[in-house]
Amino acid sequence: QVQLVESGGGLVQTGGSLRLSCAASGTIFSASTMAWYRQAPGKQRELVASIIRGGTTNYADSVKGRFTISRDSAKNTVYLFMNSLKSEDTAIYYCKAFSLTKIYWGQGTQVTVSS
Repeated sequence: QVQLVESGGGLVQTGGSLRLSCAASGTIFSASTMAWYRQAPGKQRELVASIIRGGTTNYADSVKGRFTISRDSAKNTVYLFMNSLKSEDTAIYYCKAFSLTKIYWGQGTQVTVSS
C-alpha cells in the first residue's frame, strides 16, 4: 500500500526551476512532520527541507534562499519549490513523513540539472 506519492521531477537546465509534490493519505499527513531528502550518486541521503504541522520550516544550508517547502492541508500534499537550480542539486529526491512512532518514505523522484 503506497502511502506517499511523489511527482514533479525531471530534467532542467542550470538556473531553472522545478516543483516537487508529495501526496499523502490524510491520516499520515495530519499527524506528521513532512520532509524532503535527496541522495546523489555515491553520496549519503541528506535532509533538504522539513516542515512541521504548525508550519515551521528548516532548510539545509546548501538550499537556503533557493528552495521553499510548503504543505497544503486541504490536499494532504507537501511541495518543494526549487529555484536557481545547480548541477549539484542533481539527485533522487525522497519525501518523508514521520511522527514519534512511524516513518514513511516515498519512492523517490529523479531531478537532473544539466549545465
